[in-house]
Amino acid sequence: MTTWNLNGVQSHVLICNGSSCMRKEGEEITQKIRAEITARNLDEQIHTSRTRCNGRCKDACVVVHYPKGDWYSITSEEEATRFVAQLAGEQKTVVPRITFENGTFVRNEDTPAIKGISKVKEEV
Repeated sequence: MTTWNLNGVQSHVLICNGSSCMRKEGEEITQKIRAEITARNLDEQIHTSRTRCNGRCKDACVVVHYPKGDWYSITSEEEATRFVAQLAGEQKTVVPRITFENGTFVRNEDTPAIKGISKVKEEV
């Protein structure tokens, strides 16, 4: 296993590689995000990690950006390029589906209200 030196890292991008995301270009989007980070010489500032399911399969491919806590639905390699450009401060064109505001997750107005499965077990 690799242990990266994370000194200088300013943000962490978690890219879902769960089965639903992989069916929707998850591998291609992962590689494109990483290639764009390298092309912009941002490898020391932005760290990426592949994850398994992030639990938002209908938003596939799910990409989470920390420390902001924003959740994105990246649906193409072109959008992946715009996402990295946005991280680099070049433009602001990719809108997060969910943002972390005042200690809670908030769905943006264009994100469909999907009734998900409750994480809390109901007592019988």
